[in-house]
Amino acid sequence: MKTSNRQERRKSEFLAAARRIVRDSGFRELQMATVAAGAGVAVGTIYRYFPSKAELCAALVASVSQRELDVMTAIADGDGSADERLRGAVETFSARAFRSGRLAYAMIAEPVDPAVEDMRLRYRADISRLLCRLLIEGVAEGTLSLQHPETASACITGAFMEGVIGPLAPGEDATAAEIADAVAQIGDCCLTGVAGSNVVRLDAKDARGRR
Repeated sequence: MKTSNRQERRKSEFLAAARRIVRDSGFRELQMATVAAGAGVAVGTIYRYFPSKAELCAALVASVSQRELDVMTAIADGDGSADERLRGAVETFSARAFRSGRLAYAMIAEPVDPAVEDMRLRYRADISRLLCRLLIEGVAEGTLSLQHPETASACITGAFMEGVIGPLAPGEDATAAEIADAVAQIGDCCLTGVAGSNVVRLDAKDARGRR
C-alpha cells in the first residue's frame, strides 16, 4: 500500500510539472526532459512511470478532463430544474476554460498524438452522456423540448467546446467583459436549441421559403 501511494504521488508530481509546461507553451513544448527538469528528477525516472511521451500526454488529458467532468457532474447533480443545471454546466465549463487559457486550448483543440486524441474523445463522450441525462430529465419535467437526447447532447457538447476555441487560440487576448459575454452567449446558444418555448419548427414549405 505504501509503495502504491508513493507511486501515485510521484505520478501526480510529474503530471503537475507537465501541466505547467502545457499551460505555458502547449503540448508542442512538452518533452520528457523538460518534465523531468520541472519535477527535479532524472529523465529516466519519468520513463519508469510513463513509458512514452504519448502516455504522459494522455494521462495529463485524463487528469485535467476528469476534474472538469467532476465539476460538471456536481452541477448536474445539484438543485434546480434540468434546464438551469444544463446551462450551469455549460457556462461553468466555458468560464473555467477561459480562465485556464492555453491549457484549455491544448486540452480541447491542439493537434495531438492519436492515443492522446482517443483520451480526449473519451471524455467528450462522458460529458455528452452527462448532458444527455439532463436532457432526459428536462423532457420529463417539461422544461426542455422533445427531441433525440443522444444527438442533442452530442451537438451541445460540440457547440460549447467550439465556442471557447476561438478566444482561447494562441495570440488571442480577450478582456474580462468579452469573456463574460462569450460565456453567456455560449449558454444561450446551447439552450435555445432544446428549450421548448424557444424552438421554432418550420415545415418543409416554410423552410424552403427562408433559404
